Amino acid sequence: MRKWVVIAAVLGIVLSSSIALAAFRHAPPPPNGEEPIGVLYLFQKTPLPADPASGPWPIVPGGAWGLLRYSLWGDDFSFDFKGRQLAPRTEYALIYYPDPWPGSGLICFAKGRSNPAGNLNLARDEFEMTTSLPAPPPVDANFSAVYPSGAVGAKIWLVLSSDVDCEAKQMIKWNPEKYLFEFNLINFEHRAD
Repeated sequence: MRKWVVIAAVLGIVLSSSIALAAFRHAPPPPNGEEPIGVLYLFQKTPLPADPASGPWPIVPGGAWGLLRYSLWGDDFSFDFKGRQLAPRTEYALIYYPDPWPGSGLICFAKGRSNPAGNLNLARDEFEMTTSLPAPPPVDANFSAVYPSGAVGAKIWLVLSSDVDCEAKQMIKWNPEKYLFEFNLINFEHRAD
């Protein structure tokens, strides 16, 4: 009887170790900067005067918002964007906005129309990129630390489609109360295959 108990215990240990090892092999990598997917929240914000002392624009409580999941590196920029509480039946464009105004060299990732409930979904598996984000000078002033924020990275905005010229790669109108702005700047490393 003892022999069968020992054999059962050994088999149980081997089986549980095998299951744990299989689960470990298929588990996502730890959050150590090597995760290939980034997450960015965008919010409707209250525009303030362009005075550095005024600080960042405050988020509108209960306002429109969005969630962007995006690739951190690669030959292509993959993304999935979900916007919520937007103006219903309105045309929007998801863009990379390089400073300064009017954002010369901006990139239009996708355009779409919000549904009657004010929801918008935009996605691309392979948006062809020829640059990293932020783009190097002279395209984007946010490529290097700039006073007063010292932030380095790319601005991602959701703007009215009528306010951006995707062919000329720049903003043509300014209606910030109707946009979603990034909560943080992002970085994407272009790696050619």
